[in-house]
Amino acid sequence: MTLVSPLPPNVYRLDAPPAPATSQLDGSQRTSVAIIGGGIVGLTTALHLAQAGTDVVVLEANEPGWGASGNNGGQLNPGLKFDPDTVEETWGPDLGRRMVAFAWDTPNRTFALIERLGIACDAHRGGTLRAARSAKARGAVETTARQCIARGLPVTWLDKEATRAATGTDAYYGAMLDASGGNLNPLAYSRGLARAAIAAGARIHGGTRALELSPMAGGWSITTPAGTLKAEKILIATNGFTDDLWSGLRQTLVPVYSAIAATEPLREDIRASFMTGRPSVYESGRITVYYRIDARGRLLMGGRGPMRAISSPDAISYLTDYAVQLWPQLKGVRWTHGWNSQLAITKDHWPHIHEPSPDALIYLGCNGRGVALGTAIAEQLAGRLLHGAAFELDLPVVAPKSIAFHAFWPLGVRAEVLRGRILDRLGL
Repeated sequence: MTLVSPLPPNVYRLDAPPAPATSQLDGSQRTSVAIIGGGIVGLTTALHLAQAGTDVVVLEANEPGWGASGNNGGQLNPGLKFDPDTVEETWGPDLGRRMVAFAWDTPNRTFALIERLGIACDAHRGGTLRAARSAKARGAVETTARQCIARGLPVTWLDKEATRAATGTDAYYGAMLDASGGNLNPLAYSRGLARAAIAAGARIHGGTRALELSPMAGGWSITTPAGTLKAEKILIATNGFTDDLWSGLRQTLVPVYSAIAATEPLREDIRASFMTGRPSVYESGRITVYYRIDARGRLLMGGRGPMRAISSPDAISYLTDYAVQLWPQLKGVRWTHGWNSQLAITKDHWPHIHEPSPDALIYLGCNGRGVALGTAIAEQLAGRLLHGAAFELDLPVVAPKSIAFHAFWPLGVRAEVLRGRILDRLGL
Protein backbone atom coordinates (compact mmCIF):
# COMPACT_ATOMS: atom_id res chain seq x y z
CA MET A 1 0.00 0.00 0.00
CA THR A 2 1.30 3.46 -0.92
CA LEU A 3 0.60 6.00 1.78
CA VAL A 4 -0.79 9.38 0.84
CA SER A 5 1.36 10.93 3.58
CA PRO A 6 4.25 9.41 5.58
CA LEU A 7 3.71 8.49 9.21
CA PRO A 8 4.85 11.29 11.56
CA PRO A 9 8.34 10.56 13.02
CA ASN A 10 7.14 9.46 16.44
CA VAL A 11 9.12 7.40 18.93
CA TYR A 12 6.36 4.80 19.07
CA ARG A 13 7.50 3.26 15.79
CA LEU A 14 10.59 1.91 17.56
CA ASP A 15 8.45 -0.42 19.69
CA ALA A 16 5.18 -0.91 17.80
CA PRO A 17 4.53 -3.99 15.67
CA PRO A 18 4.30 -3.44 11.90
CA ALA A 19 1.07 -2.05 10.52
CA PRO A 20 -1.30 -4.70 9.14
CA ALA A 21 -1.58 -4.87 5.37
CA THR A 22 -4.54 -2.77 4.21
CA SER A 23 -4.93 -2.54 0.45
CA GLN A 24 -6.55 0.35 -1.37
CA LEU A 25 -10.22 -0.07 -2.23
CA ASP A 26 -10.42 -0.98 -5.90
CA GLY A 27 -13.58 -1.18 -7.97
CA SER A 28 -17.14 -1.26 -6.69
CA GLN A 29 -17.98 -2.82 -3.32
CA ARG A 30 -20.94 -3.02 -0.94
CA THR A 31 -21.19 -3.22 2.84
CA SER A 32 -23.68 -2.87 5.65
CA VAL A 33 -21.68 -0.17 7.47
CA ALA A 34 -18.94 2.08 6.10
CA ILE A 35 -16.65 3.85 8.54
CA ILE A 36 -14.67 6.85 7.33
CA GLY A 37 -11.54 7.30 9.44
CA GLY A 38 -9.18 4.59 10.66
CA GLY A 39 -8.31 5.97 14.06
CA ILE A 40 -9.17 4.54 17.47
CA VAL A 41 -12.89 5.35 17.21
CA GLY A 42 -13.27 3.99 13.68
CA LEU A 43 -11.22 0.86 14.30
CA THR A 44 -12.88 -0.02 17.62
CA THR A 45 -16.35 0.55 16.20
CA ALA A 46 -15.47 -1.71 13.27
CA LEU A 47 -14.21 -4.34 15.70
CA HIS A 48 -17.47 -4.40 17.67
CA LEU A 49 -19.59 -4.45 14.52
CA ALA A 50 -17.57 -7.30 13.01
CA GLN A 51 -17.74 -9.28 16.24
CA ALA A 52 -21.53 -8.85 16.12
CA GLY A 53 -21.56 -10.40 12.65
CA THR A 54 -22.05 -7.17 10.70
CA ASP A 55 -20.29 -6.57 7.39
CA VAL A 56 -18.18 -3.43 7.90
CA VAL A 57 -15.61 -1.54 5.83
CA VAL A 58 -13.18 1.10 7.11
CA LEU A 59 -11.84 3.72 4.70
CA GLU A 60 -8.59 5.36 5.86
CA ALA A 61 -6.76 7.97 3.82
CA ASN A 62 -3.35 6.79 5.03
CA GLU A 63 -2.80 3.81 7.36
CA PRO A 64 -4.64 2.80 10.56
CA GLY A 65 -3.50 5.03 13.41
CA TRP A 66 -1.81 7.56 11.09
CA GLY A 67 -3.49 10.59 12.68
CA ALA A 68 -3.67 11.65 16.30
CA SER A 69 -4.74 8.13 17.31
CA GLY A 70 -1.19 6.83 16.79
CA ASN A 71 0.65 10.06 17.59
CA ASN A 72 -0.84 11.33 20.85
CA GLY A 73 0.69 11.34 24.33
CA GLY A 74 -0.50 7.82 25.06
CA GLN A 75 -2.40 8.89 28.17
CA LEU A 76 -5.48 7.01 29.35
CA ASN A 77 -7.21 9.81 31.22
CA PRO A 78 -10.61 9.37 32.90
CA GLY A 79 -13.42 11.88 32.69
CA LEU A 80 -14.29 14.88 30.55
CA LYS A 81 -12.93 18.41 30.47
CA PHE A 82 -15.56 19.55 32.95
CA ASP A 83 -16.04 18.62 36.61
CA PRO A 84 -18.73 16.05 37.49
CA ASP A 85 -21.01 18.71 39.02
CA THR A 86 -20.86 20.75 35.81
CA VAL A 87 -21.60 17.70 33.67
CA GLU A 88 -24.72 16.89 35.68
CA GLU A 89 -25.87 20.53 35.85
CA THR A 90 -25.44 20.93 32.08
CA TRP A 91 -27.07 17.70 30.91
CA GLY A 92 -29.54 16.95 33.70
CA PRO A 93 -29.81 14.28 36.39
CA ASP A 94 -30.33 11.33 34.03
CA LEU A 95 -27.95 11.88 31.11
CA GLY A 96 -25.53 13.90 33.24
CA ARG A 97 -25.10 11.11 35.78
CA ARG A 98 -24.72 8.53 33.05
CA MET A 99 -22.08 10.72 31.39
CA VAL A 100 -20.08 10.93 34.61
CA ALA A 101 -20.30 7.21 35.29
CA PHE A 102 -19.34 6.43 31.67
CA ALA A 103 -16.55 8.98 31.15
CA TRP A 104 -14.76 8.27 34.43
CA ASP A 105 -14.87 4.55 33.68
CA THR A 106 -13.30 4.78 30.20
CA PRO A 107 -9.75 3.73 31.25
CA ASN A 108 -11.16 0.60 32.88
CA ARG A 109 -13.00 -0.27 29.67
CA THR A 110 -9.86 0.34 27.63
CA PHE A 111 -7.62 -1.83 29.82
CA ALA A 112 -10.30 -4.56 29.73
CA LEU A 113 -10.43 -4.48 25.92
CA ILE A 114 -6.62 -4.60 25.65
CA GLU A 115 -6.51 -7.62 27.95
CA ARG A 116 -9.34 -9.40 26.16
CA LEU A 117 -7.73 -8.91 22.75
CA GLY A 118 -4.17 -9.49 23.96
CA ILE A 119 -2.88 -6.28 22.34
CA ALA A 120 0.83 -5.70 23.06
CA CYS A 121 0.98 -1.93 23.51
CA ASP A 122 2.89 -1.37 26.79
CA ALA A 123 -0.36 -0.68 28.66
CA HIS A 124 0.45 0.50 32.20
CA ARG A 125 -1.98 1.50 34.94
CA GLY A 126 0.10 4.08 36.77
CA GLY A 127 -2.76 6.47 37.47
CA THR A 128 -3.45 9.95 36.15
CA LEU A 129 -2.15 13.01 38.00
CA ARG A 130 -3.72 16.41 37.41
CA ALA A 131 -1.10 18.78 38.81
CA ALA A 132 -1.74 22.34 40.03
CA ARG A 133 0.97 24.71 38.77
CA SER A 134 -0.27 27.70 40.81
CA ALA A 135 -2.13 28.49 44.01
CA LYS A 136 -5.22 29.38 41.97
CA ALA A 137 -5.02 26.13 40.06
CA ARG A 138 -4.76 24.21 43.33
CA GLY A 139 -8.22 25.38 44.35
CA ALA A 140 -9.75 24.25 41.05
CA VAL A 141 -8.02 20.84 41.10
CA GLU A 142 -8.95 20.25 44.73
CA THR A 143 -12.58 21.04 43.89
CA THR A 144 -12.51 18.43 41.14
CA ALA A 145 -11.00 15.90 43.51
CA ARG A 146 -13.69 16.49 46.13
CA GLN A 147 -16.45 15.99 43.57
CA CYS A 148 -14.88 12.75 42.33
CA ILE A 149 -14.33 11.41 45.86
CA ALA A 150 -17.96 12.21 46.74
CA ARG A 151 -19.03 9.93 43.89
CA GLY A 152 -16.88 7.04 45.08
CA LEU A 153 -14.32 7.34 42.28
CA PRO A 154 -10.76 6.07 42.95
CA VAL A 155 -9.41 9.60 43.48
CA THR A 156 -6.95 10.89 46.10
CA TRP A 157 -5.87 14.46 46.82
CA LEU A 158 -2.08 14.83 47.10
CA ASP A 159 -0.62 17.78 48.98
CA LYS A 160 2.53 19.54 47.82
CA GLU A 161 4.91 17.06 49.46
CA ALA A 162 3.04 14.00 48.19
CA THR A 163 2.94 15.54 44.72
CA ARG A 164 6.69 16.12 44.84
CA ALA A 165 7.19 12.48 45.79
CA ALA A 166 5.02 11.35 42.88
CA THR A 167 6.54 13.63 40.23
CA GLY A 168 10.07 14.34 41.47
CA THR A 169 9.62 18.11 41.24
CA ASP A 170 8.50 20.73 43.77
CA ALA A 171 6.90 22.87 41.05
CA TYR A 172 3.33 21.93 41.99
CA TYR A 173 1.00 23.06 44.74
CA GLY A 174 -0.82 19.75 44.83
CA ALA A 175 -2.39 17.18 42.52
CA MET A 176 -5.39 14.93 42.02
CA LEU A 177 -4.52 11.26 41.55
CA ASP A 178 -7.05 9.07 39.76
CA ALA A 179 -5.90 5.48 40.14
CA SER A 180 -7.94 4.28 37.15
CA GLY A 181 -5.77 6.15 34.63
CA GLY A 182 -2.65 5.01 32.84
CA ASN A 183 -0.77 5.06 29.56
CA LEU A 184 0.23 3.01 26.53
CA ASN A 185 1.96 3.09 23.15
CA PRO A 186 -0.88 4.56 21.03
CA LEU A 187 0.55 3.48 17.68
CA ALA A 188 0.92 -0.11 18.86
CA TYR A 189 -2.61 0.09 20.28
CA SER A 190 -4.09 1.44 17.05
CA ARG A 191 -2.35 -1.23 14.99
CA GLY A 192 -3.51 -3.88 17.45
CA LEU A 193 -7.10 -2.70 17.08
CA ALA A 194 -6.75 -2.85 13.30
CA ARG A 195 -5.44 -6.42 13.44
CA ALA A 196 -8.23 -7.47 15.80
CA ALA A 197 -10.89 -5.87 13.59
CA ILE A 198 -9.51 -7.61 10.49
CA ALA A 199 -9.40 -10.94 12.34
CA ALA A 200 -13.06 -10.43 13.30
CA GLY A 201 -14.01 -9.94 9.66
CA ALA A 202 -13.80 -6.17 9.08
CA ARG A 203 -12.34 -4.94 5.81
CA ILE A 204 -9.88 -2.04 6.20
CA HIS A 205 -8.75 -0.13 3.13
CA GLY A 206 -5.73 2.08 3.73
CA GLY A 207 -4.56 4.70 1.25
CA THR A 208 -8.24 5.21 0.44
CA ARG A 209 -9.53 8.73 0.93
CA ALA A 210 -13.28 9.27 0.81
CA LEU A 211 -13.67 11.92 -1.89
CA GLU A 212 -17.42 12.24 -2.23
CA LEU A 213 -20.41 11.11 -0.19
CA SER A 214 -23.85 10.89 -1.82
CA PRO A 215 -27.19 9.63 -0.50
CA MET A 216 -28.85 6.89 -2.53
CA ALA A 217 -31.81 4.58 -2.16
CA GLY A 218 -31.09 2.35 0.81
CA GLY A 219 -27.98 4.14 2.03
CA TRP A 220 -24.90 5.96 0.81
CA SER A 221 -22.41 5.94 -2.04
CA ILE A 222 -18.80 6.83 -1.24
CA THR A 223 -16.43 7.69 -4.06
CA THR A 224 -12.71 6.96 -3.54
CA PRO A 225 -9.70 7.43 -5.86
CA ALA A 226 -9.97 3.93 -7.35
CA GLY A 227 -13.46 2.77 -6.58
CA THR A 228 -16.88 3.19 -5.04
CA LEU A 229 -18.30 1.84 -1.79
CA LYS A 230 -22.06 1.54 -1.28
CA ALA A 231 -23.22 1.23 2.32
CA GLU A 232 -26.52 1.00 4.17
CA LYS A 233 -25.17 3.10 7.05
CA ILE A 234 -22.11 5.29 7.65
CA LEU A 235 -20.00 6.53 10.55
CA ILE A 236 -17.73 9.53 10.08
CA ALA A 237 -14.89 9.51 12.62
CA THR A 238 -12.27 11.83 11.14
CA ASN A 239 -11.79 14.15 14.15
CA GLY A 240 -8.90 16.61 13.60
CA PHE A 241 -8.64 15.72 9.90
CA THR A 242 -12.30 16.40 9.08
CA ASP A 243 -12.67 17.93 5.62
CA ASP A 244 -15.62 18.94 3.45
CA LEU A 245 -16.89 15.42 2.76
CA TRP A 246 -20.00 16.25 4.82
CA SER A 247 -21.02 19.83 4.08
CA GLY A 248 -20.41 22.22 6.98
CA LEU A 249 -18.87 19.63 9.31
CA ARG A 250 -15.34 21.02 9.12
CA GLN A 251 -16.63 24.37 10.41
CA THR A 252 -17.91 22.80 13.67
CA LEU A 253 -14.45 22.22 15.15
CA VAL A 254 -10.96 23.66 15.30
CA PRO A 255 -7.99 21.42 14.48
CA VAL A 256 -4.98 22.21 16.68
CA TYR A 257 -1.54 20.68 16.75
CA SER A 258 -0.36 18.88 19.86
CA ALA A 259 3.38 18.21 19.90
CA ILE A 260 5.54 15.72 21.78
CA ALA A 261 9.28 15.43 22.39
CA ALA A 262 10.93 12.21 23.57
CA THR A 263 14.30 11.61 25.19
CA GLU A 264 16.62 8.71 24.70
CA PRO A 265 16.12 5.98 27.35
CA LEU A 266 17.27 7.63 30.57
CA ARG A 267 20.24 6.40 32.58
CA GLU A 268 19.20 4.31 35.57
CA ASP A 269 20.32 6.91 38.14
CA ILE A 270 18.27 9.61 36.40
CA ARG A 271 15.36 7.28 35.83
CA ALA A 272 15.22 6.42 39.54
CA SER A 273 15.07 10.11 40.53
CA PHE A 274 11.55 10.99 39.37
CA MET A 275 8.22 9.57 38.16
CA THR A 276 9.07 6.09 39.45
CA GLY A 277 5.41 4.99 39.38
CA ARG A 278 5.08 6.08 35.75
CA PRO A 279 1.82 8.03 36.12
CA SER A 280 0.32 10.09 33.32
CA VAL A 281 0.62 13.74 34.34
CA TYR A 282 -1.11 16.77 32.93
CA GLU A 283 -0.93 20.25 34.34
CA SER A 284 -3.99 22.29 35.22
CA GLY A 285 -3.75 25.39 33.06
CA ARG A 286 -5.07 27.16 30.02
CA ILE A 287 -2.37 25.61 27.84
CA THR A 288 -1.90 22.06 29.07
CA VAL A 289 1.52 20.46 29.37
CA TYR A 290 1.48 16.69 29.79
CA TYR A 291 4.15 14.06 30.25
CA ARG A 292 4.98 10.50 31.21
CA ILE A 293 7.76 7.92 31.28
CA ASP A 294 7.31 5.13 28.75
CA ALA A 295 8.08 1.42 29.10
CA ARG A 296 11.65 1.90 27.82
CA GLY A 297 12.46 4.67 30.29
CA ARG A 298 12.06 7.59 27.89
CA LEU A 299 10.50 10.86 29.02
CA LEU A 300 7.73 12.12 26.72
CA MET A 301 6.82 15.82 27.07
CA GLY A 302 3.75 17.12 25.27
CA GLY A 303 1.84 20.34 24.76
CA ARG A 304 0.53 22.76 22.16
CA GLY A 305 2.94 23.04 19.26
CA PRO A 306 3.53 25.00 16.05
CA MET A 307 0.56 25.06 13.69
CA ARG A 308 2.45 22.96 11.16
CA ALA A 309 3.92 19.49 10.96
CA ILE A 310 7.27 19.07 12.76
CA SER A 311 9.92 16.35 12.62
CA SER A 312 12.45 17.32 15.28
CA PRO A 313 12.50 18.14 19.02
CA ASP A 314 14.31 21.37 18.10
CA ALA A 315 10.97 22.74 16.88
CA ILE A 316 9.51 22.49 20.41
CA SER A 317 12.49 23.50 22.52
CA TYR A 318 10.16 25.31 24.93
CA LEU A 319 8.92 21.85 26.04
CA THR A 320 12.39 20.35 26.40
CA ASP A 321 13.62 23.45 28.24
CA TYR A 322 10.64 23.24 30.56
CA ALA A 323 11.47 19.62 31.33
CA VAL A 324 14.92 20.69 32.53
CA GLN A 325 13.27 23.33 34.72
CA LEU A 326 11.18 20.63 36.36
CA TRP A 327 14.06 18.16 36.66
CA PRO A 328 17.54 19.78 36.44
CA GLN A 329 19.15 16.32 36.32
CA LEU A 330 17.94 16.12 32.70
CA LYS A 331 20.45 18.74 31.58
CA GLY A 332 22.54 17.17 28.83
CA VAL A 333 20.06 14.36 28.15
CA ARG A 334 19.55 13.83 24.41
CA TRP A 335 16.10 14.42 22.94
CA THR A 336 15.77 12.07 19.98
CA HIS A 337 12.25 12.59 18.61
CA GLY A 338 9.83 15.43 18.05
CA TRP A 339 6.48 15.15 16.25
CA ASN A 340 2.90 16.33 16.30
CA SER A 341 -0.58 15.69 14.94
CA GLN A 342 -3.93 17.43 14.72
CA LEU A 343 -6.53 17.15 17.46
CA ALA A 344 -10.13 18.33 17.15
CA ILE A 345 -11.30 20.95 19.65
CA THR A 346 -14.96 21.88 19.79
CA LYS A 347 -16.06 25.37 20.78
CA ASP A 348 -17.95 24.10 23.82
CA HIS A 349 -15.24 21.49 24.67
CA TRP A 350 -17.77 18.65 24.73
CA PRO A 351 -17.37 15.62 22.45
CA HIS A 352 -19.90 15.82 19.64
CA ILE A 353 -22.12 13.03 18.39
CA HIS A 354 -24.26 14.02 15.41
CA GLU A 355 -27.01 11.90 13.90
CA PRO A 356 -28.20 13.82 10.83
CA SER A 357 -30.26 10.86 9.64
CA PRO A 358 -31.13 7.36 10.91
CA ASP A 359 -28.44 5.89 8.65
CA ALA A 360 -25.64 8.40 9.38
CA LEU A 361 -23.64 8.87 12.57
CA ILE A 362 -20.76 11.28 13.25
CA TYR A 363 -18.34 11.38 16.17
CA LEU A 364 -15.93 14.31 16.54
CA GLY A 365 -14.23 16.47 19.14
CA CYS A 366 -12.16 14.27 21.40
CA ASN A 367 -10.69 17.49 22.85
CA GLY A 368 -7.43 15.75 23.79
CA ARG A 369 -9.03 12.72 25.50
CA GLY A 370 -9.27 10.47 22.50
CA VAL A 371 -7.65 7.22 23.62
CA ALA A 372 -9.85 6.05 26.51
CA LEU A 373 -12.95 8.05 25.60
CA GLY A 374 -12.74 7.04 21.94
CA THR A 375 -12.28 3.38 22.82
CA ALA A 376 -15.27 3.33 25.16
CA ILE A 377 -17.71 5.33 23.04
CA ALA A 378 -16.96 3.15 20.01
CA GLU A 379 -18.83 0.22 21.54
CA GLN A 380 -21.88 2.44 21.96
CA LEU A 381 -21.58 3.85 18.44
CA ALA A 382 -21.60 0.28 17.16
CA GLY A 383 -24.75 -0.40 19.19
CA ARG A 384 -26.41 2.69 17.74
CA LEU A 385 -25.54 1.66 14.19
CA LEU A 386 -26.94 -1.82 14.81
CA HIS A 387 -30.12 -0.92 16.72
CA GLY A 388 -30.86 2.72 15.88
CA ALA A 389 -32.26 5.28 18.30
CA ALA A 390 -33.53 2.53 20.60
CA PHE A 391 -29.91 2.04 21.69
CA GLU A 392 -29.22 4.65 24.38
CA LEU A 393 -25.90 6.53 24.30
CA ASP A 394 -24.05 7.83 27.36
CA LEU A 395 -23.00 10.99 25.53
CA PRO A 396 -25.46 13.52 24.07
CA VAL A 397 -26.49 13.62 20.43
CA VAL A 398 -26.35 17.26 19.32
CA ALA A 399 -26.99 19.26 16.17
CA PRO A 400 -23.90 20.52 14.30
CA LYS A 401 -23.18 24.21 14.87
CA SER A 402 -20.67 26.14 12.78
CA ILE A 403 -18.06 28.23 14.56
CA ALA A 404 -18.24 31.92 13.64
CA PHE A 405 -15.27 33.24 11.62
CA HIS A 406 -13.98 29.69 11.26
CA ALA A 407 -11.72 30.69 8.36
CA PHE A 408 -9.56 32.65 10.80
CA TRP A 409 -9.00 29.75 13.23
CA PRO A 410 -5.18 29.52 12.70
CA LEU A 411 -4.74 33.13 13.83
CA GLY A 412 -7.15 32.60 16.72
CA VAL A 413 -5.35 29.49 17.95
CA ARG A 414 -1.95 31.20 17.88
CA ALA A 415 -3.29 34.19 19.81
CA GLU A 416 -5.06 32.02 22.38
CA VAL A 417 -2.01 29.83 22.95
CA LEU A 418 0.21 32.90 23.49
CA ARG A 419 -2.33 34.47 25.86
CA GLY A 420 -2.78 31.22 27.76
CA ARG A 421 0.95 30.68 28.24
CA ILE A 422 1.40 34.19 29.61
CA LEU A 423 -1.51 33.79 32.06
CA ASP A 424 -0.29 30.34 33.14
CA ARG A 425 3.19 31.69 33.87
CA LEU A 426 1.65 34.48 35.95
CA GLY A 427 -0.50 31.97 37.83
CA LEU A 428 -3.70 33.73 36.80
